Amino acid sequence: MGEGAPSIIAQIEEKVQEIPGWSPVDQLYTLFNLAYFTQDLKGDIVEIGSWCGRSAFVLGLAARLSGNTRVHCVDIFPEKDDWRQNEDGSYSFEVEIGGVVYSGYKDQTVWKDPFERDIAPLYAQHRSILEIFIETIFRNHLQDFIKVYRGNSALFVRSVGEDFKCKLAFIDGDHSYEAVCGDIRNIDRFLIAGGWICFDDAFSDYAGVNKAIEDCVIKNPDYELGQQMTRKFFIARRKKGPR
Repeated sequence: MGEGAPSIIAQIEEKVQEIPGWSPVDQLYTLFNLAYFTQDLKGDIVEIGSWCGRSAFVLGLAARLSGNTRVHCVDIFPEKDDWRQNEDGSYSFEVEIGGVVYSGYKDQTVWKDPFERDIAPLYAQHRSILEIFIETIFRNHLQDFIKVYRGNSALFVRSVGEDFKCKLAFIDGDHSYEAVCGDIRNIDRFLIAGGWICFDDAFSDYAGVNKAIEDCVIKNPDYELGQQMTRKFFIARRKKGPR
C-alpha cells in the first residue's frame, strides 16, 4: 500500500459504517490482524455465521492483501418470510434448504424491540440477508476472495473434500451450546496444526457459547494460547506438530 493510503484501521472504520451488524470495530480489527498474519500458513479461512458481511469484509480484505487465501462464508441467510413471532413477542426463524429445516434464535430468541430496530428494516429493500451480503462483497470488490455457502457448518463440510485445509475459523453462528459444539467439531477436523479458531460473543451474554468454548477448546489439550482478545472475542491456536 502506497504512501498516503489510509491505514487498515481507518479503512475498517469507514467501510463497516455501511454494513449492518453488531461486531465492534476493535474486534474486527483484531480479526483482520489474525487473518492477515496467517498468510504464511497453508489453508483457507472459514466463517460460520456471516449475516450481512461485516466480519466477512475484514476477512476478505486480509485475503486480498495476502493474495493467497480464500474465505468461505457460511450462513443460513434467512429471508423475510422465514421469521416468526413467538408467544412471548420475541422472534425466531426457520429456513428450509434442500428439504431440511434449519432453525435460528430458537433457544435465545430476539426480543421484539431489537428485532424491529435492527432486523426488520433490513427487509425493507431486500428479500433476504443473502442479497445484502452479496452487495457488501461486490461493493468492496471482494468477490474473487470470498465464496458463500447457504447452510450450516455440517452442510459446508459435506461440500468440501477431505483434503480441505483451514488455517483460521471464525465461529459466529447459532449460539446454542449444541450448535457451537457442532461447529467446533465440524471445523476442527480441517484445522491445520498452528491454525486458529476464534469466536464472537465469547464470555459475554451467551451461556451456550461460553460452555462450548470451555468444553471443546479450553479443556481440549489439542489447543493452546487461549485468550480473550476484546470484550467478546476469544481465540485459541491448535498446537503445532503433526496431526
